Amino acid sequence: MDRQILDSRWGVWRSLSSAGGYVEQGEQGILEAETLQEFAQRLDLEFSNRLLLDRALTHRSYLNEHPEALEDNERLEFLGDAVLDFLVGAYLYNRFPEMHEGELTRLRSALVRTEQLADFAAHIDLGRAMRLGRGEGQAGGRKRNALLCATFEALVGALYLDQGLDSVIKFLEPLLEPAADQVITNHQDQDPKSILQEQVQAQGFEPPFYRLISSSGPDHKKVFEVEVLVNQKVIGKGTGLSKQAAEKEAASAALWIEDFG
Repeated sequence: MDRQILDSRWGVWRSLSSAGGYVEQGEQGILEAETLQEFAQRLDLEFSNRLLLDRALTHRSYLNEHPEALEDNERLEFLGDAVLDFLVGAYLYNRFPEMHEGELTRLRSALVRTEQLADFAAHIDLGRAMRLGRGEGQAGGRKRNALLCATFEALVGALYLDQGLDSVIKFLEPLLEPAADQVITNHQDQDPKSILQEQVQAQGFEPPFYRLISSSGPDHKKVFEVEVLVNQKVIGKGTGLSKQAAEKEAASAALWIEDFG
């Protein structure tokens, strides 16, 4: 028979099943959650300094509710962003020797944008291991692109500090290879706003209109949410650390639509 325990690490009530597994009970239903050890074992990440992994998965909302936690993941996110830029650039340089600088730059930008890094995070089910404040978790933070992207960057930064570039490359390469092929095949390395405008006007409509829905976070690191409309109908939404990035993500989401009428 299951019994209820209060897990202070997650700030929620959990059921401890007879099989030893944990589930998180929040306002949006039940979510299976992972410990740091479970997460590291599943991804075969052997951290010698587990505090780095702990910090990488800790969002500032968790820190606000748990004074015993020492640091959030924002500094590791900063480092991971720089590591990703370098390693993705090196990967593309070696894999596509025929590409010119401009093509490589556009392809790298497509692979490190918020939406793509969030896809990487979702692919490894990173949301289950994120340490979020209770409100953030119940509001759907484990599936929010901006948070998934930031935590993925922090994880890369932590892995780099703990094990160096070779381990980061081993971790990234299985994610980068199919993603790069998809970006090239679907022309996602081109400016999505320009592509969308061409497609929309080709169907006889006025150019797309971008509308800011919301902005949140501190002034130095705001997250913007934007929607794009055609013929007064919302056809895509996006988030980003700038309005331009959010608009591009919204345009990318709208490119899957065949008929804008």
